Amino acid sequence: MPDFTQNDYLAWSNPTSTDTAEPLLPAQLLAATGEGIFGVNINGNCTFINPAGARMLGLPTEQILGRNMHALTHHSHADGSHFADADCPIYRAFRHGTGCRIDSEVFWRQDGTCFPVEYTSYPLLDHAGQPQGAVVTFVDITERRAAAKALEAANAALEARVQERTQALHEALRQQQALSTHYERIREEERTRIAREVHDELGSLLVALKLDIKWMEKRLASSEYGHPEQAQELHALLQKKCHSMGRLIEDAVDNVGRIITDLRPSILDHQGLWAALEWQAQECAEKSELQLHWNCEVGDTEVPAGSVAMGIFRIFQEILTNVARHAQASALTVQLCCRSQHLHLRVCDNGQGMEQRHWQAPQAYGVMGMHERARQLGGQLSIFSQLGQGTCITLQVPLPQANDEALELNA
Repeated sequence: MPDFTQNDYLAWSNPTSTDTAEPLLPAQLLAATGEGIFGVNINGNCTFINPAGARMLGLPTEQILGRNMHALTHHSHADGSHFADADCPIYRAFRHGTGCRIDSEVFWRQDGTCFPVEYTSYPLLDHAGQPQGAVVTFVDITERRAAAKALEAANAALEARVQERTQALHEALRQQQALSTHYERIREEERTRIAREVHDELGSLLVALKLDIKWMEKRLASSEYGHPEQAQELHALLQKKCHSMGRLIEDAVDNVGRIITDLRPSILDHQGLWAALEWQAQECAEKSELQLHWNCEVGDTEVPAGSVAMGIFRIFQEILTNVARHAQASALTVQLCCRSQHLHLRVCDNGQGMEQRHWQAPQAYGVMGMHERARQLGGQLSIFSQLGQGTCITLQVPLPQANDEALELNA
């Protein structure tokens, strides 16, 4: 059987046109095609190849024509292992008359390098329907593979970031739930404490007052004190009882004031945040026998009020509570200043210090609460501590502008 030549292919693929316009020449069509195109005969030898295909294979056209294309450019897999021509999809096209499209193989260049390729192979049939060879089109998909790998890497990185963010959100949610549960338990404990104080202290004072009033009522209703001497004795007893009742009332007032101060310090509303912070520091230093170094440089900065003041005060309270409970310190330094519309509050002790894992533990609800309050205020809390060198906690909070305060008051 004669070989199927390039001229035969051109005649087959470009029949004579009956149109009046002059058709493009077949060689021009092949030269203008960016994809590689070559034909093989029934033996697998090249019968034609276009310039784009020859450039991709790294050989001049005349050195390709007539050569076995499988042995020239399709002889090995990407890993270098032998690729038998019996397994070649290109050969199956003219041996079995079936076409194919493949994008998982490589073609080899003359210099021994290979490139990933996508190719199609379709049989050329004669008038009787018998295969005479095949036409193969191919493109270098190196850039496509690189883009696909880059996209895959970007997707993997994005997926990793999404998983990381999702894990962080789950952890934040878990901490938020744990913190909420902790706060609820603290509220219940505080309610229990207040109820106990009201019952044990105020209740006992009121009962004592009630008994004293009953005593006075009984003495005043008695007829034993008709004589002046008896009346004078009654007067002395009543006066003594009134003094006792006055002391009980004073104790009740003190207890009520203490309970109210625990719930919300009145100094915060009456004298402002700066005075409230200093008072709280003095209270902590006195109760814990600490040497206090207080430094306040707020100048003429407008005193924060409302929720901002309460949030800062509660954070400061929690810091001092931790110092009193855990620091085992002898001195406390508090620095308060305002710069660039930001409040800077720094609390340092000379206590035993702690390791980072302690304040980052899932059960460190006090620290978690301070961080959460700081975030709600738009600020941040930082902790620095070393064993044996004490602990420093710094709070930075943006101070509200006048417009913000007006909006809060209007709300």
